[in-house]
Amino acid sequence: MAWNWQVFCRETTTGETVVGCFGRGGDESYLNWIVTAWGWTLFVALCALVVALVAGLVIGTIRTLPNSPWLVRLGNAWVELFRNIPLLVQIFLWYFVIPGIFPAMKDVPSVVLVILALGLFTSARVAEQVRAGIQALPRGQRYAGLALGLNTGQTYRYVLLPMALRIVIPPLTSESMNIVKNSSVAFAVSIAELTFFARQSGEETSAPVEMYLAATVLYAISAFAINRVMGFIEKRTRVPGFVAAGGMGGH
Repeated sequence: MAWNWQVFCRETTTGETVVGCFGRGGDESYLNWIVTAWGWTLFVALCALVVALVAGLVIGTIRTLPNSPWLVRLGNAWVELFRNIPLLVQIFLWYFVIPGIFPAMKDVPSVVLVILALGLFTSARVAEQVRAGIQALPRGQRYAGLALGLNTGQTYRYVLLPMALRIVIPPLTSESMNIVKNSSVAFAVSIAELTFFARQSGEETSAPVEMYLAATVLYAISAFAINRVMGFIEKRTRVPGFVAAGGMGGH
């Protein structure tokens, strides 16, 4: 099978070969397009990751609060809601249903709606990891914080969360990599990310294998880069000799 990588040097409207592959002026080659699409993929994924981490940290924490049954129920409901509705359905709900219920949302760019949908979907999974990390800590750590005169919020801030987050870095790495792959659903609402590019350009050039292969490589590079960044963070934040003992730190 012959590979036709020169297809990336074609101009997207005329099909003519662009010198140097990168278009200039008003011309845009498929190479320009895939780089732009990769940028949109990274933008959606990273913004959604921020939403997921912030919301997941809050929800995961309140699910372990002592003497706060209603907050725990709220956190549990959040996780069950966002975890059990398929991501693509959530994308369509944010894109078609919510703007109909809240007219102010009609002016929100579709990319923001996708970021919210993807971020909140992933936040349920992050919340589970944070909850498990807190509950994996020995119960004595909570008592030690309270014995020092810290209130519940200070105990979480200075004692429990710093240790729990170190425990959950490996599963959070997996979630961070997954969010890059899950960003592909953005094509469903016509955001020109990598999957949208591969499908559209494959049809236009009759070279779908090359287009999908290039998109696959860029997805792999993105996920691997996140893996290495998280690995670096895990190494720099590791506490020597610390091993989480099974406990009931969340109760």
